[in-house]
Amino acid sequence: DCMTSPLQTLTAYNDALAAGDMDAFAALLAPEIVWHQPGAHPLSGDHTGPAAVLELLGAMMGHSAGTFQVAPTDAPRVNGDLVALPVSFSGKHEGRADLEMAGTDLFRISGGLIREVWLFSADQDVEDAFWA
Repeated sequence: DCMTSPLQTLTAYNDALAAGDMDAFAALLAPEIVWHQPGAHPLSGDHTGPAAVLELLGAMMGHSAGTFQVAPTDAPRVNGDLVALPVSFSGKHEGRADLEMAGTDLFRISGGLIREVWLFSADQDVEDAFWA
């Protein structure tokens, strides 16, 4: 529904992730979504289309033996069709330091769908070492 606000869409996204409901998560992604994964590691780069985004998240779960989590740490900030969400993300990987980091996820949302995502990490070098 085109009357869905960006904030409502983001709330549905957070709820789907928290529940591990990947069908609900995927339904919020626009066909042309571009997910900009920062850094210099094998999962970095632009992932275009819902299948590519789901593949990326699957790879993150595989790399972290299912421990990777992202959770909001404060209220989202909305500016038109952009929503910035302060987050904390964490994961474990055998033989590596545990990942526990603050970040900001920036979403471009319109028509009830997430169209573009940019992720920002508090310490990209540490994150790169975790995913390497």
